[in-house]
Amino acid sequence: MTLPAKQLGTSAMTISRTGFGAWAIGGGGWYYAWGSQDDDASIAAIRHAIEAGVNWIDTAAVYGLGHSEEVIAKAVAAFPEADRPYVFTKCGLVWDENDPSAAPRNSMSPASVRREVEGSLRRLNVESIDLYQVHWPDTGGEALDYNDPQSQVAGGTPLEEYWQVMADLKTEGKVRAIGLSNHSAEQVAAAERVAHVDVVQPPFSAISRGAADLIAQAEAAGTGVIVYSPMQSGLLTGAFTKERAAALPDDDWRKSHPDFTTGLDANLALANALVPVAERHGVSPGAVAVAWALAWPGINGAIVGARTPEQVDGTIAASTLKLSVTDFEEITHAIRTTGAGEGPVTPA
Repeated sequence: MTLPAKQLGTSAMTISRTGFGAWAIGGGGWYYAWGSQDDDASIAAIRHAIEAGVNWIDTAAVYGLGHSEEVIAKAVAAFPEADRPYVFTKCGLVWDENDPSAAPRNSMSPASVRREVEGSLRRLNVESIDLYQVHWPDTGGEALDYNDPQSQVAGGTPLEEYWQVMADLKTEGKVRAIGLSNHSAEQVAAAERVAHVDVVQPPFSAISRGAADLIAQAEAAGTGVIVYSPMQSGLLTGAFTKERAAALPDDDWRKSHPDFTTGLDANLALANALVPVAERHGVSPGAVAVAWALAWPGINGAIVGARTPEQVDGTIAASTLKLSVTDFEEITHAIRTTGAGEGPVTPA
């Protein structure tokens, strides 16, 4: 199958509006896991997404401490070279082999980046990575606190230094495009003065709307934008409840995240407001949430996580779904009345 697609910034890649998010398929046993996962189900989900028209996969070395990349390599090996999807991965979060359950540390030193890229090339079984991204700004070897990302302040390798390393990897052919994930508009502007930022990857959803200014800046600079968590890590799927949040296993990072604790009531109220919109279109609330994000000018694609073929089927309609003015008005009203999240409430 084919899906609507857009050019990714000024790169040579044209991507489907939705991509396969491979964080959860890293499985359990590490600090930011989503719980245990069956690799056969993960491989089936990836292949099902590709057959449905998804032509890119987003992962990171740290997802499953290398395991997500290995699963992806197995999944795409079944396809002829011409039919294989783009694979995007990230560097900058390193783990302790002797203590895999510890929080990964943040490091973008040149030596560390070069070790990471070689590890990803080996696990993915490729000669060049389609898009290589800096996962988070360098904080000087501190452990990443994903539950409080605002605590991540610069303090390690200067951005200009690590971005030059990324540009060098592109020149050397180890990667085809380079990007910045979870970086501010100011940081992206500073990197652009060193070398062109091919792609930015911020979080963005009807709950997390703070990246609107960055997205507009990227569009003006010819930088591609792929957003992650358009369903806010499952909250906007229509299938999440307070009972499910309370029952999350201890090895699921969401267990203690504010979105699933102090902000849960407002977030679920917004999710419930997507249900009548979804019913009018004959799709899932999750598909509505993703389509809402894709409607923002400047966004080329959205990462949609899945662990089974059925989850892929539940959101694939987002790629073709066109929300009406009435739909947007209802969602805007729901955002305002529930008080969920922060940032602009509707796309231009």
